[in-house]
Amino acid sequence: MIDTGRLERDQDDGTDRPAPSEAVRLYHHAFRDFGAQALWNLRRVEHPTAAQALAMTRQLRIEGNMEARRLAEAIERACGADL
Repeated sequence: MIDTGRLERDQDDGTDRPAPSEAVRLYHHAFRDFGAQALWNLRRVEHPTAAQALAMTRQLRIEGNMEARRLAEAIERACGADL
């Protein structure tokens, strides 16, 4: 059963807003360079939302190397995340 209340909350908190162009560029860069190593369990989308771009940063930190970690930080900055 679909939780319509959750769908409405997700829309209200901005999770469906498109990612900024720099975050999209970095998102695709991350899949190109670290997909097999760190993002193997995520599905790549052509036009990610800010939430999708931010969701991958945890995987980059856990499964990736220092370069992946720096890329995660750049994605967070591009999305304007307060972390």
